[in-house]
Amino acid sequence: MFDSEVLLPDLYEILGAVPLTLAMALLIFVLSTITGSLFAMAEYRKTPVLRQFVVAYKVAFKGVPMVIVIFLAYYGLPSILQFLASLVGIDYNGHSMPNWVTLIVALTACVAAFQAEVVKGALNSFDTGQADAAYSLGYKKSQLFRRVMLPQVVVAAIPDLANSFMVIMKALSLGFAIEVIDIFAQSQLTAALNFYYLEAFLVAVVIYMAIAYAVTQIADRTERALRVRT
Repeated sequence: MFDSEVLLPDLYEILGAVPLTLAMALLIFVLSTITGSLFAMAEYRKTPVLRQFVVAYKVAFKGVPMVIVIFLAYYGLPSILQFLASLVGIDYNGHSMPNWVTLIVALTACVAAFQAEVVKGALNSFDTGQADAAYSLGYKKSQLFRRVMLPQVVVAAIPDLANSFMVIMKALSLGFAIEVIDIFAQSQLTAALNFYYLEAFLVAVVIYMAIAYAVTQIADRTERALRVRT
């Protein structure tokens, strides 16, 4: 039976995992957005060789389930880092690396493929007629990108970037497979102590919804503010 008396204690327990979850999500979001933006620019400018690499990268990481990438990183990344360290004469035990670092690396690699598509779509939405007008006014390429193109691209990408952040939040729940404790994992551990699983998961749902609402509000306000400036 549903017991409302355990909701508040469960809430206190599960809220303890929120700071770490948000910190990991923000770090993955920043790293994947930077990486994805570089990939998108390579495609947008049709850079030889690099463009083919980006296409192959996106096909690979968009097609492989994230949980598989996490396990590949979990079992393979420590050995790779240890081997690379040995090449430069550094004594490093790759298996001492925290699991949360492995999770961040794996999810960043996956999400970067999707962020590249988001930024690429925003770049393609830019009206090339504005570039011609800017060049006629004596703008250089760097000035065009910084003053005209970048502000519009950022505004166009904000809604999809907000969605990407929530995808990252949900993907972090896969970290429980390698013993990384996020909101979902903490709700499982909390429920395992008192066997009130329904209550614990309902608390987790409320927390996720609150975070989603906050992210949506921040994205909407940021978009409105930037549209006024542009």
